[in-house]
Amino acid sequence: METPENEQFRDSIGTVNSEGKRSWVFPKKPSGSFYKYRTVVSYVLLAILFASPFIKVDGNQFLLFNVLERRFNIFGFPFWPQDFHLLVISMIIGVVFVILFTVVFGRIFCGWICPQTIFMEMVFRKIEYWIEGDRGKQIRLDKQPWNADKIKKRVLKWFIFFIISFIIANVFLAYFIGSDQLLTYITGNPFDHVSTLISLLIFTSIFYFVFTWFREQVCIIACPYGRLQGVLLDNKTINIAYDYVRGEKTKGRAKFKKNEDRIASEKGDCIDCMQCVHVCPTGIDIRNGTQLECVNCTACIDECDHMMEKVGLPTGLIRYASEENISKKAPFKFTARMKGYSAVLVILSGIFIGMLFLRNEVEATILRLPGQLYQHKDDGIISNIYTYKIINKTTHKIDDVSYKLISHKGKIETVTHQNFVIPNQGLAEGTLFIELHQSQMKKEKEKLTIGVYSGGKLIETTNTNFLGPRSYR
Repeated sequence: METPENEQFRDSIGTVNSEGKRSWVFPKKPSGSFYKYRTVVSYVLLAILFASPFIKVDGNQFLLFNVLERRFNIFGFPFWPQDFHLLVISMIIGVVFVILFTVVFGRIFCGWICPQTIFMEMVFRKIEYWIEGDRGKQIRLDKQPWNADKIKKRVLKWFIFFIISFIIANVFLAYFIGSDQLLTYITGNPFDHVSTLISLLIFTSIFYFVFTWFREQVCIIACPYGRLQGVLLDNKTINIAYDYVRGEKTKGRAKFKKNEDRIASEKGDCIDCMQCVHVCPTGIDIRNGTQLECVNCTACIDECDHMMEKVGLPTGLIRYASEENISKKAPFKFTARMKGYSAVLVILSGIFIGMLFLRNEVEATILRLPGQLYQHKDDGIISNIYTYKIINKTTHKIDDVSYKLISHKGKIETVTHQNFVIPNQGLAEGTLFIELHQSQMKKEKEKLTIGVYSGGKLIETTNTNFLGPRSYR
């Protein structure tokens, strides 16, 4: 069977017309079992998204990405700049997981989990259906002149979109500056924090622009993951796919006729009703195969199954399936490629978990003051000056902190207090002197091991260099 000329190739995205202008998508309101499942999943994820900045675990915000202050919390677990390697590994694990998930299940993340899709389809699109009606009414409203009815509906929709965008921007900001700080700003005078207010309005404008106008173009043009899927997918990947073997058969698609024996006529099960196209939020025809614009939202599956039930044909003409499953009826197999990604994921996860267990709750750094030479004192004592920083990663303060030399006999004196306190999730810093007798110097640069004690209990060790004249005794 020859493919119609206009369906052979596409050299442009589905949301651009032949003149190169934006072709606005008016998707039909979806319904069906998959849509119900997606709705439940979306509302659960929305609840998590809005609640996460306000949930505290041992005093830590559940999720925090404060780049300016270099403070990060992931699932209530705090990360400091010194833990940057852990953040890098966790991000690599996330990337490998997404790659593995895409190789196996295609772009299912986009349709079920991506915040862009969830907000667009489950929040903004539902409001649009409520105000402007379903696909047909929206098309008519778009074509009609700007009368009182159109102005009322559009202004109401845009106003609600702006309010929701403002709320999203506030929650988004809470992930970056902390929920406590955000609540302080909200309850205070906004003009006392003009820079934060400007940032909030910028975020609001971005979200408003995306969900009011840019919409599906984010998934098609801007999102790098959409481009990445073309490299990751193969004929064994489970995707939302049209069963062209069953849908086309010998004589191809044909409109449904009542009491017609489609088996005898050798016509395909696709009745060419175009409902799968009308319901698609990115405006594609899934029957043309896997396409860049498809976000695996399952709307076409629900709509096709509904039409198949109406005409008495088996459901599943559009379904989750691989190319091999459709063409050869081959069952799903966990390929060598998938096993390779899985092995990498397991190894990285093991390394990450091991590093988490080895991670110290207290981290000390002692460095010689730049540009300062050692000093000679009475009775052969050599003195070096240092700066120190101690980070407390726990949620409780550490009292009665002091330093002691472990590797050598000598003395450590801090400039302020010999014993000090490290605040919870904070740091203590200052200056100290280390003194050694010249007889301790076996070479001009000695490596010292220093213990950090709290109430006489060793809580951390660190190393530094000590400069002095070499002893010839």
